[in-house]
Amino acid sequence: MSGKDPKYKRVLLKISGEALAGEKRTGLDFSVMRNVCDSIKKCVDIGVEIGIVLGGGNFWRGVKDGEGKIERTRADHMGMMATVMNCLALADVLEQINVPVRVQTALSISAVAEPYIRLRADMHLKKGRVVIFGCGTGHPYFSTDTAAVLRAAEIGAEVILLAKNVDGIYTADPKLDPTAKKLDSISYSDMLSQHLMVMDSTATSLSMDNDIPVLLFALHDPENIVRAVLGEKIGTRVG
Repeated sequence: MSGKDPKYKRVLLKISGEALAGEKRTGLDFSVMRNVCDSIKKCVDIGVEIGIVLGGGNFWRGVKDGEGKIERTRADHMGMMATVMNCLALADVLEQINVPVRVQTALSISAVAEPYIRLRADMHLKKGRVVIFGCGTGHPYFSTDTAAVLRAAEIGAEVILLAKNVDGIYTADPKLDPTAKKLDSISYSDMLSQHLMVMDSTATSLSMDNDIPVLLFALHDPENIVRAVLGEKIGTRVG
């Protein structure tokens, strides 16, 4: 890392819950989480300010897991609780490698986390602390991808780093269409018009309205986080 300057000073990193589960797909894979945290530490050590939004799909996926048997709002609130478990686990692993971290939640859970307050989050980031945002937006009917864009706008992030289980955006689902081609870049409007649902339409529209670029890449190699921060060409850039 020596001699390399980051392209971005402040970033919002979005990690899906499934990515934290590794090959197990559910629960937490602490070897995966440790590798992710090592990469986050490398970014912090070169002066990058990092906010993180985590999904909760490794424990509960809101309306999908509710399957109509649980009222939508309650199912979504359960999903918010799932993100908090991931936030606390990631915070602990970061602290084990001496990365200062704060967890803030959109729902009040004062026994384990700070309430989300934008100015306090900004202060933590300026002091070199990683801030992990839990509970999504705090409202049902919104995904954690939308929460990532919202928090990025609020903290003034220069880019949203979208770390998922895919290595970029394709012209079609590569699992279903062998002729699908990976895109190096795509505009917000094209992503919406072509219904490329790597992010939901609300998240895509919000990032477009606030002119925040999104870089989507695979988390299977956590060093991709470092490469993204340094401005190396990986994944697909939206914007």
